[in-house]
Amino acid sequence: MNSAYKRTKAFLLSIAVFLGALILIGCFVIGIKNICSIFQSYEAPISRVDTKEKKVALTFDVAWGSENIEEILDILDKHNVKVTFFLVGSWIDDNEELVKEIHNRGHEIGNHSNTHSSFPDISNDEKVEEIISTGNKIKNLTGEDVNLFRPPFGHIDKDTMDTCKSLGYYTLKWDVDSGDWKNIGSVNVVERVSKNTHCGSIVLFHANVKNVGTYLEDSIANLEKKKFSMVKVSDLIYKNNYKVTSSGEQKLIEND
Repeated sequence: MNSAYKRTKAFLLSIAVFLGALILIGCFVIGIKNICSIFQSYEAPISRVDTKEKKVALTFDVAWGSENIEEILDILDKHNVKVTFFLVGSWIDDNEELVKEIHNRGHEIGNHSNTHSSFPDISNDEKVEEIISTGNKIKNLTGEDVNLFRPPFGHIDKDTMDTCKSLGYYTLKWDVDSGDWKNIGSVNVVERVSKNTHCGSIVLFHANVKNVGTYLEDSIANLEKKKFSMVKVSDLIYKNNYKVTSSGEQKLIEND
């Protein structure tokens, strides 16, 4: 009896030690994240907007493939929704007429670099060239200047933020990843968008994914049911008197 008690006691003690270790590891990870955010020496990209208005921005990254663009545009027209397309310069080179079509249908075009390189891995001169060359391509086709930049893969560093700011760009990411690029199926994409989208959200889609028509149609319908207004990024973000938290939430600075 005494032996069984000792074995039980030892077993419970080992569980307590194990759980304690898990808690300590969790606290350590959270602590590291908080420390990193505190000492981050640059403003984060805008991932969402702090607003009580029921409006969100749908965005499409376009780097490869063109077969879905017309279908996407037709669905957006059907629902009278305007979105922001972030285009890669090399894609623009091969699809100039589609760029014009996107613009002519009233959608916004943002800069997504020229070669879709990870910006922390290239030089500052290359960063500048990537942004300026793509901005010029867009202006040559649409007649409009571009001031929205989304870093490829969402990869960002201080030099990228500084470069974008010096070139007059707002740097954008997202707070809702539809997951379409993971090929998780239309039902799961729609569920992710519906569940995670809130006032001020920026939703990430990709234009070259299978079944984009199905999940886009259903995602828009769900957001409409929830009374969300879907707008272009430039109609969602604040242009002046704002700050961006370490988590990427853009907040308006109230005047005293």
